[in-house]
Amino acid sequence: MSTRAHRGGGGGIVGAVRVDIERLHGAWMELIFPRQRGRGHSVMGKWKPETLPQSIAYYAWSLLGAIGLLLLYPLTVLGLATRFYAAKLDSTRTRLGIVGVTGIALLGWGLLTVAWWAMSFMEQVEIPIDAVLAVAAASAIATISTALAATCAKFGGRAVTVVLAYPFAMTALFLPPVVAALVTPALEPYVLDPSYDLAVWVLDNVLFLGGVNEFLRSNFELEGAAYAAMWLGFSFPLGWFFGIVVALANVVRPAR
Repeated sequence: MSTRAHRGGGGGIVGAVRVDIERLHGAWMELIFPRQRGRGHSVMGKWKPETLPQSIAYYAWSLLGAIGLLLLYPLTVLGLATRFYAAKLDSTRTRLGIVGVTGIALLGWGLLTVAWWAMSFMEQVEIPIDAVLAVAAASAIATISTALAATCAKFGGRAVTVVLAYPFAMTALFLPPVVAALVTPALEPYVLDPSYDLAVWVLDNVLFLGGVNEFLRSNFELEGAAYAAMWLGFSFPLGWFFGIVVALANVVRPAR
């Protein structure tokens, strides 16, 4: 690469970041002003303000967008990474099909439920029937979530993918380690204990408004199947978050 390209930021990481920021800022400007994004080689060119009020509004909006990029660009990088790994999962779904993906999930979760149910009849292990039912319920939810995520990703548009496919995929990813920790005491320090600490942090720092944390503490106990329910609840806002950052990444770098 030439020295001139290095100085101009035309290549490498610096050049890629510059292009990304220009696209994001252009998309922001086009929310109000016409012909802003990708107009460098257009016949009509980029729209510019002609009067003083237009100039004030134009540059104020531009400055506001520049400040917003301080937060948006790191999210864009996260969205690009999420899109990469989501594409890997989607390629697996494409090869196996919705029926194949659902069948594998059903087989895996079914074997876990049957094994846990069989253990309840062994004299050496005493397992409450409620625990067996909890594992069976979590298995059903994970299998259904896998099928719904695959279906929404294949037939739904971008909005359906963000609103439904990503949350269902999060559910299918979160439940296996939680249920495994519920049935395997050796995994509790690595899954359930951090989950408990996370729940305490969320109650103290997020759900303190309106006394929601006090209501939850008074009416619910975080034990057994409640861990699976907690991660089921987390899966939807996290799924929406990752879906939004992927959509943001698609604005900056459209998927090929």
